[in-house]
Amino acid sequence: MNLFATFEARLHGVLSDLQADGVLPADIGFDNVTVEPPRDAAHGDIATNAAMVLCKQAGMPPRDLAAQIVEKFAQADDIAGTDIAGPGFINFTFKTDVWTGLVPVILRAGGAYGVADVGQGTAVNLEYVSANPTGPMHVGHARGAVFGDALARLLEAAGFKVLREYYINDAGSQVDVLARSALLRTREALGEDIGDIPAGLYPGDYLVPVGEALAVSEGAALFDKDEAAQIEIAKHVALPMMMDMIRADLAALGVHHGHFLSEQSLHDDGSVGRVFDALKEQGLIYQGVLEPPRGKEPPPDWEPQPQWLFRSEKFGDDSDRALKKSDGSWTYFAPDIACHFDKFQRGYTRMINVWGADHIGYIKRMQAAVAAITKSDAHLDVKVCNLVKLQRGGEPVKMSKRSGDFITLREVVDEVGCNAVRFMMLTRRNDAALDFDFDLVKQQSRDNPVFYVQYAYARIHSVLRNAVEAGFTTEELTVDALNGADTHLLCAPEEVKLAKVLGVYPRSLLAAATALEPHRMAFYLQDLAAAFHGLWTRGKETPGLRFIQEDNREVTRARLALLQATAIVLGNGLDVIGVEPETEMR
Repeated sequence: MNLFATFEARLHGVLSDLQADGVLPADIGFDNVTVEPPRDAAHGDIATNAAMVLCKQAGMPPRDLAAQIVEKFAQADDIAGTDIAGPGFINFTFKTDVWTGLVPVILRAGGAYGVADVGQGTAVNLEYVSANPTGPMHVGHARGAVFGDALARLLEAAGFKVLREYYINDAGSQVDVLARSALLRTREALGEDIGDIPAGLYPGDYLVPVGEALAVSEGAALFDKDEAAQIEIAKHVALPMMMDMIRADLAALGVHHGHFLSEQSLHDDGSVGRVFDALKEQGLIYQGVLEPPRGKEPPPDWEPQPQWLFRSEKFGDDSDRALKKSDGSWTYFAPDIACHFDKFQRGYTRMINVWGADHIGYIKRMQAAVAAITKSDAHLDVKVCNLVKLQRGGEPVKMSKRSGDFITLREVVDEVGCNAVRFMMLTRRNDAALDFDFDLVKQQSRDNPVFYVQYAYARIHSVLRNAVEAGFTTEELTVDALNGADTHLLCAPEEVKLAKVLGVYPRSLLAAATALEPHRMAFYLQDLAAAFHGLWTRGKETPGLRFIQEDNREVTRARLALLQATAIVLGNGLDVIGVEPETEMR
């Protein structure tokens, strides 16, 4: 049950009544009317701007229209009070039982509490990570992986059907560098002293097994072949091994993709050429010379000779973009267009890409290309994940020997655990830089957000175990049994506050899904944990607020029902971001 959505429907009914009364014109809509919690909880439970946005059409001052809206709610038996604030905002305060009455609703709904169906099964293609298959995942990839996976879970909870996709950049110069690096390691496996890894090749130890595999399968005869043949053979061995390593790294983080699309396959099956021809038929490709950007280094696709250019500017980009160079080779942009057209041909008109911050300048051209190649039948959203800075003891973390020049995702997961990595990656907006402090993540304190939330869940289960010691049977503590508790007995301010935070969960989930911002769920869970810990602390200070009252079983049952509901919502929220709840903290 989404209390805010329910109230919004009631408000729309009141506004429709005012239309019938002639107060509001019959032809206006309510799309700009909002229903949300007030910024200051002291002002009430729900606020609306209805009078502010409709007053002009009504031809009356906003406070006068607000008064008429309030009058329509005068007989509502669940509203304790209303207030018209400022120029015409309306604040509503519900009776306590509205909030505490959500406890049995949550107990009955269980894992379905908060789940919405706004997506109505709409197919969404969500591409994330898509790192070059030239080495292990690094900590920057971890952020994009967690964000993408959490976003997929969030959208699924909102009723969308999500395909998690990985675009394998297995064509281009970086793959040739991988092959040459693997060949060097093959010489090493065959007994040659290769010395220091030359500049320009990948230095990480992760390529040692690739060299060993090539040595076993090809032997020294590999180097009797010409260089082009050596590179092709090395690619066929190295790329699958790199992708196996990447899949394993991601699996350690709880991330799994449903579809892998190879860039090279788009070249091999002619998809790139077909996209080029399709755009050309639309008159969107011409031969021309791009001006180099002033005061900047020219981009990789710029050359001072005629190239085949895509009319990207026509679709909102800053300039037109090169697709084919003067020598007939494709720019990196051409297969990227083919990649997105492939998604469209598979039935995806809603596409979301998660990219690193270094790709911000690429967003407009890709959105322009999607609009062009799909004739505006598809839409591309791009979410950017900013940098992650690792710290230990207040100092930046040094490079990794395994990777050669960065800290790997697996090293971070192995040290602090999957749950900690996932939660911490969502403690900032995706487009804000994030500091990952190893010391903080290991602390058992309120300053550590993942511990603070997990501790709330563990504390609840500790109380339930204590209830058994106090004489309650396990049957009495089941969700079904506690569903019959008298929640009218939950009247302490701290209990009501906790119930209110529980009531906000469906709205928070829906708002996060709509905005494509899974970090909002991490923020919500911290708020819920704070409300629970606040009630726990008050119980220690005031014996009458303790969860287990041995001389009053009905009050105890009501409070245990509140705790079970809190555990359900904590579990649901943690599941949305892919974090396993802990029933005991060790």
